[in-house]
Amino acid sequence: MLNVMEVHFAPGVEKQLNDLAEQSGRGTDEVLQDALAGYFEELAGTRDMLNSRYDGLKSGGVMPIDGEEALPA
Repeated sequence: MLNVMEVHFAPGVEKQLNDLAEQSGRGTDEVLQDALAGYFEELAGTRDMLNSRYDGLKSGGVMPIDGEEALPA
């Protein structure tokens, strides 16, 4: 059973959603579900990367660089 959720978009975003759904021949619900699933996968990957880098810093396996050092002169 699907749960129903009402979501409100700015007019420009709603137009983009409707245009994409029309171009792809899919419903807006399906387009939104796919977009959110991709966003959540990307967010989880980013979280994993940040956790890994933090763990490397915490364990001493990676040494931090001074911000001024990292920027080009």
